[in-house]
Amino acid sequence: MTDKLRIATRKSQLALWQAEHVSALLREKHPSLAIKLVPLLTQGDRIQDRSLAAIGGKGLFIKELEVAIEDLRADIAVHSMKDVPAELPPGLVIAAVLKRADPRDALITRSGAQRLEDLPRNACVGTSSLRRQAQIRALRPDLRIEALRGNVDTRLRKLEAGGMDAIILACAGLIRLGLESRITARLDPLVCLPAVTQGVIGIESRANDARTLDLLRPLEDPDTRKVMLAERAFAARLGGSCQSPIAAYATLEGGRIRIDGLVAEPDGSRLLRDSSSGSAENPAALGRQLAERMLAAGAGPLLERLRAG
Repeated sequence: MTDKLRIATRKSQLALWQAEHVSALLREKHPSLAIKLVPLLTQGDRIQDRSLAAIGGKGLFIKELEVAIEDLRADIAVHSMKDVPAELPPGLVIAAVLKRADPRDALITRSGAQRLEDLPRNACVGTSSLRRQAQIRALRPDLRIEALRGNVDTRLRKLEAGGMDAIILACAGLIRLGLESRITARLDPLVCLPAVTQGVIGIESRANDARTLDLLRPLEDPDTRKVMLAERAFAARLGGSCQSPIAAYATLEGGRIRIDGLVAEPDGSRLLRDSSSGSAENPAALGRQLAERMLAAGAGPLLERLRAG
């Protein structure tokens, strides 16, 4: 009997690319495996006229996929890990993570300006990310920020229509869609610290599904898992949400992890930034340790006020 696997995925171009990419990797490892995509429309995809903060957060992009796994309509779901909340539903796990792609943010300009610093005074920049907004405004308080929702193609068309001077997207998504040539500049993490787990693809499954866990095991990248655990633990301890401009970026070298973290006022008037490094044996502890330091430095009241607001 042919072995089968069903993959729940969003219907967006990027989500389908990610699901097809995982399918190809699985077929390479398991040639007899028959794979079927189960495309689903999520609440986050349905609502395009409001910010994520206003409609309840990034988890709205994956809830329907998780329900499909729980209801046995799918075996796995493929996610951009930056869309995955800190707490998973009981009985579900991130069974495998792929090797991380470029985690940086991409600046795309109409004028050809190569840096944020080169944009004209009072230029309009499109992004719906409070994390990006805060860091851009800290660097260039004069810039006007305009909300930007929709898939990658939609966002690029909005830039081309002329209402904005520049937009900021994730490098990883543009590269995966074959649009790397559209990137004007890759923003250094010192300028714009990436979102937690940006560039990481994760595969979610039922924790008790031993057969599926075995199929996924060859896809796991241990180094990416370590930096992901550090970044997610940092955000979880801070209670990060779409209403909270939180960023973190961890790197692994020689058995040690360095994690940089940031908490900011959305208007860029205050950026709290710190870093920590230590053994890669317990990445989550390192992320929590950095979060505790930032809470002690004043991040707690800032985040509490943003959540209340």
